[in-house]
Amino acid sequence: MRTVAPSTLTDREQSILRAVVQLFILHAVPVGSRVVSRYLEREMQLSPATIRNVMSDLEVAGYITHPHTSAGRMPTDKGYRQYVDSLMKIEGLPSEETHSVIANLLVTPRETVVREATRMLGSLSHHLALIELPQLRDAAVHKVDILRLTSERLLVVVSLESDIVRTVSLEWTGTLADASLDDVTRLINERLSGRPLSLLATLFPDSSTPDAVSNGLVRLFVEQVGRLGMSAEGSTLLMAGTQNLLTLPEFEDPARMRSVIELVENEDVIVHVLGSARDEDGVSVRIGNELLSEQLQDYSLVSTTYRIGPASGSVGLIGPKRMDYSRMISLVQMVSTVLSKTLTIK
Repeated sequence: MRTVAPSTLTDREQSILRAVVQLFILHAVPVGSRVVSRYLEREMQLSPATIRNVMSDLEVAGYITHPHTSAGRMPTDKGYRQYVDSLMKIEGLPSEETHSVIANLLVTPRETVVREATRMLGSLSHHLALIELPQLRDAAVHKVDILRLTSERLLVVVSLESDIVRTVSLEWTGTLADASLDDVTRLINERLSGRPLSLLATLFPDSSTPDAVSNGLVRLFVEQVGRLGMSAEGSTLLMAGTQNLLTLPEFEDPARMRSVIELVENEDVIVHVLGSARDEDGVSVRIGNELLSEQLQDYSLVSTTYRIGPASGSVGLIGPKRMDYSRMISLVQMVSTVLSKTLTIK
């Protein structure tokens, strides 16, 4: 998460803001001064009148607001940000919950382990779980096989480190004997084996093979296989838990419910916000307008990365701004760690 500047709020203001955020997270209704007074009575004895004055100051400062239908207060994006950065205590997950995830993923076949991790994350969080398969541009190539499917179609099988395999179909209308195809495959492996996909174009300059036909095939290979190393083509997003959002109070209104469906259907938006958070250290928490998307202004995103060798993917949760940030942060950290380990040791 981001580096936090020292808070300008007094201890009393921090306690009351923390109480407003936590109560709103729990109950999804604006919080009144009497409720805050009872909530804080073990920490400090404050009258409802005193709390109303402090809440008024917090509202002027932009940390809380109140809907026109209620005298109670609710956090703003700024209030949630202050809470996440300096008022929240991150608590560890129950050990039995962690052990269950580890045990489940360890016995899940490699080809379905990411999908199962996505399902478990959605189930444990009750939010929209997202796992993006690893970005492949930095993954080293172990071997390339080129197989003839028909006279006009070739299948390229690219084996990457950590047992990652990708296939690419090439439309090929040129004449090329099987022996020549074997020669091209051998050349590609000699130059590419052990090197990352990001170097593909530089390893095969124009006229890198003895004849024009082979050169044409190599150029087609570089063009099509090179897309695996690009974020738009080299990643796949898995989602689980859409129904979780639809059951939350924030989305009971039919118009808000449609917004959830539209969000899930617009994968490009989600991939973009996940990608924009990938360079941040540790867990990234983006709230409302920080996501820089009108479609996501009512949501928060908690995300981090996991690694398979040098290749990295993203683990994230999208939910309402009224989410239990402490638990969500712990969940994405845990799934990221377990996923990295299980994919590495399988």
